[in-house]
Amino acid sequence: MTLMLSTAGAAVAQAQTTVAPPATDAATSPGDEGEEVVVNGTYARSLAAGIETKRRASYGVDSISSTDIGKFPTQNVAEALQLVPGVAITRPRGEGLYVSVRGLGPQFQSTLMNGRTVALNDLIENGGAAGRQFRFEMLPAEFTSSIDVVKTPTADMTEGALGGNIDVKTFHPLEVGNKTTVNLRGTYTSQTKDVRPNVTVLTSSKNADDTFGILAGAQYWGKTVRNDRFMNFGWLLDRYTAADKGGVPTGLYSPTRTRPTVETEDRKRVSGIVSAQWQPTPDLLTTLDVVATRLDVAYDEFGLDIYPDDGGVNGGPAAQIQPGYTVTGDTITRATINNVRFMASREYSLNRHDLLTVGLKQTWDPDRWHLAANVNWSAAHSYHPDYQTGTVRSRAYFVAPLTYDARGGYKTLPTLTTPVDASNPANYKLFQFNIAPKDSKDWDFYSRLDLGYDVGGFLSKLAAGGEYHWRKRDYFRRDFIVNPAATATLTGLGAGAYQQLPYDDFLAGVDGDVFRNWLVPTTPAYVGNFFTPAVAAAPLTAADLRSSFIVSEKIAGGYVRADYRFDAGTVAVNGNIGVRYVHTDQVASGTLTTGNAATPVSYPKTFDNVLPSFNLRADLTPKLVGRLAASRVLTRPNVTDTAPRITVSTDAPTAGGGNPQLVPFLATQFDGSLEWYFAPSGMLSGALFYKAMDDYITQSNTEINIPGRGIVRLSSSVNGGNAKVYGAEAAYSQVFTFLPAPFDGFGVQGSYTHTEVQADYTAGSREIRDQLIGLSKNSFNLVGFYDKGPLSARLSYVWRDKYLSGTGSTVQAPTYVAAFGSLDGQLSVRATDNLTLSLEGINIAGARQNTYNDNDIRFGEINYYGRTILFGVRAEF
Repeated sequence: MTLMLSTAGAAVAQAQTTVAPPATDAATSPGDEGEEVVVNGTYARSLAAGIETKRRASYGVDSISSTDIGKFPTQNVAEALQLVPGVAITRPRGEGLYVSVRGLGPQFQSTLMNGRTVALNDLIENGGAAGRQFRFEMLPAEFTSSIDVVKTPTADMTEGALGGNIDVKTFHPLEVGNKTTVNLRGTYTSQTKDVRPNVTVLTSSKNADDTFGILAGAQYWGKTVRNDRFMNFGWLLDRYTAADKGGVPTGLYSPTRTRPTVETEDRKRVSGIVSAQWQPTPDLLTTLDVVATRLDVAYDEFGLDIYPDDGGVNGGPAAQIQPGYTVTGDTITRATINNVRFMASREYSLNRHDLLTVGLKQTWDPDRWHLAANVNWSAAHSYHPDYQTGTVRSRAYFVAPLTYDARGGYKTLPTLTTPVDASNPANYKLFQFNIAPKDSKDWDFYSRLDLGYDVGGFLSKLAAGGEYHWRKRDYFRRDFIVNPAATATLTGLGAGAYQQLPYDDFLAGVDGDVFRNWLVPTTPAYVGNFFTPAVAAAPLTAADLRSSFIVSEKIAGGYVRADYRFDAGTVAVNGNIGVRYVHTDQVASGTLTTGNAATPVSYPKTFDNVLPSFNLRADLTPKLVGRLAASRVLTRPNVTDTAPRITVSTDAPTAGGGNPQLVPFLATQFDGSLEWYFAPSGMLSGALFYKAMDDYITQSNTEINIPGRGIVRLSSSVNGGNAKVYGAEAAYSQVFTFLPAPFDGFGVQGSYTHTEVQADYTAGSREIRDQLIGLSKNSFNLVGFYDKGPLSARLSYVWRDKYLSGTGSTVQAPTYVAAFGSLDGQLSVRATDNLTLSLEGINIAGARQNTYNDNDIRFGEINYYGRTILFGVRAEF
């Protein structure tokens, strides 16, 4: 049985594949007519299809393709993208979630589904909402036929990316034909030692005359996660200079809140897909796409918060450093501090994420004309099913001396000791109880009309079109806060209100004398004692009103594009030039308060942007392709950054706020590349890129007085300066078909990206030079594989350099995520023509993710989420 994947340009047979040119607007390369590329093996076919897509396109693109229905090369879409040159991902708790391109973070990417915008789910676990970054966990890899990462956009492409336009394409029935696949897998994580099921069923059918087809699929996916995490919330400058705090000389950094903690997740995702196509004539095609996902994440965290910078609890004395401390450079690396708060904490939330997208596309291609109409409705909802499963913080504390020693650096645990037993409930008093429910709704309506005409000659095609895009984010948060009596003890709630840490191997592989066991509250007992009907019925407070907001965008855009084609001697040249105009009406609404008086506010703002683009592709030889590109691009600010809001931390004297006067990031970018297609399944490419960014958005820090909380440090965003990002990429892929059998199944794939930045801006009063958040200077990936006959094996290593994760402030050091690499592997055996057994490992080497604070001896975080093993069987019918 043969499967046609037109989006990847591959016609896939079970044992052997012929890769045909994809349907693109590029000219045919000299000598390519009738060329047939024969590639064996599933991964090799995927690689060859991606190479062919890149080769034929008239703009800069990298592509990843499925080799069969429900058979994407990796188990996670984001983890597949990390094999693309210039792409890096974030892996919170061990699973790919967000994508960065060419050193620019997740908010700078525009993610589309089948060429259409999509609503965005948000982080509600701890209220860290953002509003521009797509959560790739919401889309099953098994539903994905291909992904294109466009780095040099054309005028007809929807704006929104300074990094890359990422188009995720799902399966369609007239391409798939008549086929059913069932994929049964188990997911094992070494930290939990638990196995959860993963079941995917996809079926496609079309009629005998290929005019109508329907595809449907469903997936249940489960996984348990445990992440051992040693956290540090920063290093503060001049914390103990006052006489009553120790009289330390100025200019020295010391640690703020620190938390050894165990984070657990029970993840369950149910997804469905329906696609229908009707093609009564060869030039008329109607396509309906429906994708729906519900992801439930039950998050349970067991922590011990330590506050060496505490200002005093319930009127008690503030933390005070003792004589005899050790200074290394500008850092207090060893000290004893009195009056430190130790707080046993339990944080629980049931986080639900729903995503529904419904799209309809009509194309009509009579003779030289090309007409396409597209409409899409998408809704994302991230929320807690009820108030009692909002973020529930249950806490108890004691005050005692702390001795710490950080001289071992950030890769080891510091020494943390106290003479008080942290596992004895008799030592604890009750602390503030808090439930913080969040409700984030995102709606996205997208409509588009395109008209093109094949002219012929130098101007091969003229095209024009328009879009209307409406988006609304409605974010609600409130905090139920209960303050127990100052003398209330933990034991007074009864023995059911606490337990010992249920794990005896916290960060067992990491050296250091940190707390490995401690006492933690139990959530049901705290909820039962403190979340009374009277508390639940309490009216919204001023703080609640300040935390909630609505931001809406109405975007009207239009473009004209001209495709050209000519011969410069023996060199065939083609490309496109065009311009895009975008008008944005934004309204940011929220509530501001003065004392207890609340005032609704609304801030309208309008943007007009002209975005020209140019792409040139030259077939320098039958196997050598050169490209040049230039464009003007934009990314709108994060939704939460533009909202008139203030959210105050319940744990520290800090707050986050929005700025409705922000204007978009803008950049002018240039690209040049050479691509050598030296074999049917081989490619060597190099690219140079340059981005000049205007109106770069950075952080501002100010001290404000919040009634009931006192002075807090407010962090908000401002347009703060310019930045230049430039660098180089290199990629190499080859199947060693020239070797004698059976060695002709071996192959290799790899890429390297180097990125530099010139920037000079301020974060608060701190000057930041030549750094941007999320930008790694170096990253690479290397894949070795064997793919022939019934056997497919792959081993990959993906690595990225350190990067800035937080700019800090006047009094707080910047934070960095240390360099990190992951070794992953896959093995599959086709037992019969219709049955394949598979085994996959993620983070095989058991790498840990570390952070630090601007200096190797200022410890940050250590994260260890262990290894993930997936095993299963796949059947085709």
